[in-house]
This record gives sequence, structure tokens and C-alpha cells, in this order.
Amino acid sequence: MTKVRFAPSPTGKLHVGNVRTALFNYLFARKAGGTFVLRIDDTDLERSTQEYEDGIRTDLTWLGMTWDETFKQSERFDRYNAAAEDLKAKGLLYACYETGEELDRKRRLQMANGRPPVYDRAALKLTDAEKAALEAEGRKPHWRFKLSGNPVSWTDLVRGDVTIETSSLSDPILIREDGSYLYTLPSVCDDIDAEITHIIRGEDHTTNSGAQIEIFEALGGKAPSFGHQALLVGADGGKLSKRLGSLSMQDLREEEGFEAMAVNSLLGRIGTSDPVEPFMALEDLLDGFSLDRLTRSPARFDPEELARLNAKILHETGYAVVQERLADMGADAGEAVWAAVRPNLERLRDAKDWAALVNGPVTPVIEGEDADFIAAAADALPASELTEASWGEWTGALKEATGRKGKGLFMPLRHALTGQPRGPEMAVLLPLIGRDKVLARLRGEAA
Repeated sequence: MTKVRFAPSPTGKLHVGNVRTALFNYLFARKAGGTFVLRIDDTDLERSTQEYEDGIRTDLTWLGMTWDETFKQSERFDRYNAAAEDLKAKGLLYACYETGEELDRKRRLQMANGRPPVYDRAALKLTDAEKAALEAEGRKPHWRFKLSGNPVSWTDLVRGDVTIETSSLSDPILIREDGSYLYTLPSVCDDIDAEITHIIRGEDHTTNSGAQIEIFEALGGKAPSFGHQALLVGADGGKLSKRLGSLSMQDLREEEGFEAMAVNSLLGRIGTSDPVEPFMALEDLLDGFSLDRLTRSPARFDPEELARLNAKILHETGYAVVQERLADMGADAGEAVWAAVRPNLERLRDAKDWAALVNGPVTPVIEGEDADFIAAAADALPASELTEASWGEWTGALKEATGRKGKGLFMPLRHALTGQPRGPEMAVLLPLIGRDKVLARLRGEAA
């Protein structure tokens, strides 16, 4: 049974980078008929907040990524402590006493001598007496995992065959001086216990995976399959990280007014060999989803492309889908009005302004040179019930009577009836506005 996890830390808002990872995991699980696990990585008790955790769940629910299981790391410290003791007993987790300044000095000296800045394992040479002396000074140890020094290889779901030479890596720190855990050990314990079969994440974790595979084996677990996708960059190819604050899901939803499926459609296709196109539901992304379609080059996230997708999705969205949201924003003018205005929408919130063209009041815009023409238009308004055909009949009669055509014919009417230079098709709007308001606006009255 395929089982994947998305493991955000509740120390900030979800942004497009980690949502793309969540989406790949979700689609991978659903396509395989497997399980999607939401793991809250809240071992950083000082920075983790309930507000951010709630925000993560809100964002994923908005995006449609429902999870099958969920748990929090902060409830599993006993398990991590037991694993740490196991590694210590095996001689694979050892105490180190260097300060940050001392480690930095070592790294700079190594680099100055043309050597890679790899930890020299000096702590392994300390005697019990030396350790006791250091602790008497008030030093507390941090704990490193002892790598084998052997190559670690796997077939990556995205990158193909990968080999990490652990001899070129520093032994990773698993426990800080204050006794708190870094990401690695809790994550490996959780993946073993939750029986995670596949780990899909950013390529910045590729080297880490080599060390983590050894920790899996040291704890008696089987390492999952790994897939490391290329990271997101901006539309210009530059780093996205500096702008992530404005690309959080909360901001895209609440400030920018984007639809969830616009976000899913873009993140699901950029960085693949497939064209970016609008999808109306997450299930529609499943058919074409496969990790082997991902390219090795960075995926470019373009907010303008997101805006175009958003508009296309709204143009195809049925009234029943958005009726409740329209009502909440005071923009529900009925199905006919929705059908009329949706081709002009970029954001759903725009519907309120466009619906106002029908509901009013609208202040007509009638230029002085057009006053006689608009008066004649009021007299020529078809006497029968206004329908979508009425606009063509009306403007055809006016063209014949006045000689006006093109913009000179249509724009003064649009300005008088809507107060706007552009908008939904007038043939559709005319019967929705209704005869009384049409005549009032042609008389220059706000209606």
C-alpha cells in the first residue's frame, strides 16, 4: 500500500513552494489508491504556534487536499528519546562539545587549506575525563550521528540513479545542546512507525537523504523510496524565497482572491513536460500526473500566469458552485447575471462590481456631443419585451436612422447604460437591466 506524508512546520504560513510538495504527494497517493498523511512537525516548541497549525489545515482544506491520517511530532518525544538512546548504545550517536564559534573557525581553516569543511570527529577522541572537564566548564553536548563513510545509492523517482558519498559529509547533528531535536531523527522515526513508502520533496533534501537512509537502517527500518523535485523560482528565474511572504496560501486566497484550482493547476503543471492549463477539480489533474514527467530544471512560478488561469477557471464555473460565495459578498444577482458577467471576471470579487451594472444604481456617462443621439436612442428602444435579440434590433435601427457605426454607435450606449467603457456583452445585459432602468439611464438618471 502506497503511503506518503506532507510534513509542514507550524512556524509560518504555507507558501507556494511547500504546497507544490503537498500537491505532488497528494496526487501520488490518490493515483495509487494509497494514503496521504499530514504530519505536523512541531518539535520546535518555541516557534510553533496553534495559529499556524490551524492555518495549515485551513489552507489544505481550501485546496482540496484532504488527508487520511494526521499526527503531531510534539506528542512523540518519548519515541524519539528511545531512538536516541538506541543509537547511543550502538555507538552511532556521539557527544560533541565544540561551540558554534569553534566549529566555524575549523571550517574556515579547512577551506583556507583547500580541504572540504567536513567535521573532523575530534569529539570521538575525547576521554571520559576530558568530557567531564568540558561539562564542568558548563558546556553541554550536541549529538552527532556517525556516518559510515560508504556511498549510499538509490534510484530517485525524479532524478534517476543517485549516489551520495557519506565520506564527504559532516556527521549530522541530531540533538542540539539544549536537548531539542533537529528535523532528522524525529522524521526518520515517524516514517518508520507510520510505514511511509515514498518520500517526495524538494531537491535541496537530496544530500540529506543519503544520511537519513543510514539512520533508517541503524534504527532497524527500511528506507522509503525517494523523489526529489526541482525547486520553484520566480518568473525571471531568480530566487522565490524573498517573495514567499506574499505567496502564502492565506494571502493568495484572502488578499489576492485567487481560486484554489488556479493554484493547483499552476503548481501541478509547471516544471513538467505538459502544458499549463486550467483544471476545475483536483481529480482532473490525476490522469496526467506522473513524477517522471517532472523536468530537472527549476519550475518557474509566474503570478501573471496564475491570474490568467484564475480568469479561465471563473469563465467556466457554474452558478451553483459559487452562489453561496457570491451571496456572502453581496454579489448574488441570480444565475442569468452570473452567466452574463463571468466572461469578464479575473477574480470572483469582481462579480460584485459587474453585477452592480444590472442592479444599479448606475450613474450614466453621456458626453455633450452624444446627448441628441442618446435621446434618439431612448425613443427608438424596442417597445416589445427586451431580450438578447433586442440589442441587435435596437442598434441596427439606430445605425440606419443616425448613420453612426462602430464605436461611435456602440460606445455612447455602453457609457450611458453602464457608466463604463467596457464590460459584459450589452446584448446580454440589456434585458437584465430591464426597460425601466434602461430608459432612466438614457435620460441621464442614476438608476
